[in-house]
Amino acid sequence: MRAYYEQGKERDRLAGSKGALEFQRTIEILQRRMPPAPAAIADIGGGPGRYAFWLAELGYAVHHRDLMQLHVEQLQALGRPTIQTAVGDARHVDLPDSSVDAVLLLGPLYHLPEREDRIEALKEAGRIVRAGGPIFIAAISRWAPRLDGVLQERLYEQNPDFLQLLPQVERTGQLPPVVPNGFVGYTHRPGDLVEEVSDADLQLDDLVGVEGLPLAATDMQSRIVDQAAWNVLLDAARAIERVPELLGLSPHLLATATPAP
Repeated sequence: MRAYYEQGKERDRLAGSKGALEFQRTIEILQRRMPPAPAAIADIGGGPGRYAFWLAELGYAVHHRDLMQLHVEQLQALGRPTIQTAVGDARHVDLPDSSVDAVLLLGPLYHLPEREDRIEALKEAGRIVRAGGPIFIAAISRWAPRLDGVLQERLYEQNPDFLQLLPQVERTGQLPPVVPNGFVGYTHRPGDLVEEVSDADLQLDDLVGVEGLPLAATDMQSRIVDQAAWNVLLDAARAIERVPELLGLSPHLLATATPAP
């Protein structure tokens, strides 16, 4: 994981057409439950700070934590005084109990292959948020490697071994790197994410698919410069976001939860 992120690729990941869809849909979903500014928001595992910066622009006080020193430095370089950032682990957050109004957990579950570690990260989010505050939890869909990586990105053309990995990935959820210093992660079935939220003493309020069905890269690129076509894509993602049979089609899942009473 560290070898992958130390390459610095994450800073611009949400800038391309595929990342733009993920970002626009994610902020749309967050805004359904975000408390009004200037509330305090914890962005745990927030990477180089794209969401932290967006929140700061809206007037929120942001507590950003990430495992990677590089990501902390990239965010510090943006010079936003309402963002307090430091290196931190989602399983052991250095914030007091009930000290923030909402928590973003938009990356840590991607990189915790052990279930007990994922539960610990979820419990920590529940510990630091005030009663009734929303916790937003992102996960990679179990079928993202096949639908996004193979059908959309055609990763097998440069990495033929990727096709051989798919059955194991879909059985175990464990996604190994397919190239040196490549992405390594964990992928969720929707039902497994629901169970983990419950086992962390959180109450699930919503679970949606973020992007909808992955499209070919060329299609995505043509749509981002055509507002009407882009709106059709967004509307499709909204229309199917809670359809149980289609949840796993989205590359990313986003759960909203609160501490159990």
